[in-house]
Amino acid sequence: MNSLTALSISIGVLAGVATFLAVGPLSGVFFIWAATIAWAAYFALGGDKEALKNTIVCGIFGVFMAWITAIELTNIPSDVALGFPLMAGITVAIAVIVLCLAANIPALATIPASVLGYSSTFAYLLQTPDKLTQDVLLGVSLDNPLVVISLSIIIGTYFGEWSALLSAKLTTETDE
Repeated sequence: MNSLTALSISIGVLAGVATFLAVGPLSGVFFIWAATIAWAAYFALGGDKEALKNTIVCGIFGVFMAWITAIELTNIPSDVALGFPLMAGITVAIAVIVLCLAANIPALATIPASVLGYSSTFAYLLQTPDKLTQDVLLGVSLDNPLVVISLSIIIGTYFGEWSALLSAKLTTETDE
C-alpha cells in the first residue's frame, strides 16, 4: 500500500489504542491530548530517533519549567501591589525567556518541543479544577503535572515512533 495510506492506518489504529488507554486503564494518568501533542511533535521534528529524543527531553524540560512557574505563581499574593495579572505575566515572561535561552544547551535546543511541554502543563493546571495548588504541585502523586504530563509526553512520543514503524511495515517497497 502507498505510504499515506499506511501512515493513516497506523496512526488511526494506534490512536484507537491510545484512546482506549486514556479513557480506560490509564484514565487520570495518561492524557490523550498531551500524548497527541507529543505524537505530532515527533513527526514535526522529523519522525526519527533524534525527534524521539528531542520531543521527550525538551518536552519534559518544558513541563519542568511550567511546574517551576506554577509554584512561583502560587506564591504571588492575590493583593500584590502591582496586581496578580501583571505579576503572573512577569513570572511567565521570565520563565519563557529562561526556557528559550536554555536552547544554548544542545540537549535543550528544540524550543518548540519545550514550549509544547510548557503549554501542555498549563493546559492541565488551568483546565483541571484544583490542580494549580502547592499541595498538588509539591505532592508526590499522579496529580502532579511534573509526573502526569511528562508521562503522557513520553507515551505519546513513543506512539509517534510506533506509528512510523508500523507505517513502514505496511508500505510496499514498490511505493517508496
